[in-house]
Amino acid sequence: MKETGKTIESIVEWLREQVSNAGAKGVVFGLSGGIDSAVVAALAKKAFPSESLGVIMPINSNPQDEKDAILVASVFELDTATVDLAPVYHSFLKALPFEGEGVLARANLKPRLRMMTLYYFAQEMGYLVCGTSNKSELEVGYFTKYGDSGVDLLPIADFVKSEVRDLARALGVPSEVILKAPSAGLWENQTDEKEMGFSYDILDNYILTGEGPEDIVEKIQRMNRNSAHKRVYPPRFENN
Repeated sequence: MKETGKTIESIVEWLREQVSNAGAKGVVFGLSGGIDSAVVAALAKKAFPSESLGVIMPINSNPQDEKDAILVASVFELDTATVDLAPVYHSFLKALPFEGEGVLARANLKPRLRMMTLYYFAQEMGYLVCGTSNKSELEVGYFTKYGDSGVDLLPIADFVKSEVRDLARALGVPSEVILKAPSAGLWENQTDEKEMGFSYDILDNYILTGEGPEDIVEKIQRMNRNSAHKRVYPPRFENN
């Protein structure tokens, strides 16, 4: 990555251009208490000092995540809104005709509810929805289709996790947020690396160099193939 300061300036300018081109006023984003959302929050604040909004959306979440989100908001003097989606989540589960056995089917409802909430704010305020996915997550499909990938802008999608940490340090993200174990917060004690089965360091190294332990490289490549549908628009039948 080129000099971090110049990179930050380039992202900020890109955000302003994208919002202007869309005829929007600013950006709204989920503020989860994790490093990715903290970096996006800091970038958004630089791009739109008075027209950026972080939305905290707990769903039976770890209380520490909300505390970290509030800390980030305080450090960067962000405007925030908090929407407790737990009642909606549980009501939705009760409305379903059956309760499936798969943990992921239920867990993935959470980012999809958050996506709908962000778009509510975006439409009300004339903002665009800013996503927080990084290149490492996108490479292996570690995101929810029409959930955290349901966004208008992806400012850190070209940076692997280690580069996001560099951005975080340069932007002044609190150290406790930088150092905490990355987690999507889908269930108790869930972490990204535990769920993926390998570390971000190994994944980042593979993305940047094409190298890594043979068995893990095979898994990364398989995950990339299997998640290809999540990175493109749905295929369209063409009536020739």
